[in-house]
Amino acid sequence: MDCIFCGIVRGEVGAQVVREDTDTVAFRDLNPQAPVHVLVIPRQHVASVNDVGENQRAVLGGLIIAARAVAQAEGLAESGYRLVLNAGADAGLTVSHIHLHVLGGRAMRWPPG
Repeated sequence: MDCIFCGIVRGEVGAQVVREDTDTVAFRDLNPQAPVHVLVIPRQHVASVNDVGENQRAVLGGLIIAARAVAQAEGLAESGYRLVLNAGADAGLTVSHIHLHVLGGRAMRWPPG
């Protein structure tokens, strides 16, 4: 498997890691769309939210818990932040490894697309 995010998990690909635990790794996005833009990924490879099964509920829960911790550490908890989970090319998914975007540091607009 040639997944860049799996390479980050294994320490083979460099990334500016801001948080990690036994289940997740969080690192700064190389193309930030907000003053704070951190990606939270599971250590376990799951290609897309479309591939999440019943046995992977903990994977999604772990992403949310880690994203909350990132938002707190980055000083976003009080002012607010956005979590984005893309599925498929039309949504902007460019790396086939499920990941949650933590965006903040400015007011977000709605609708987002």
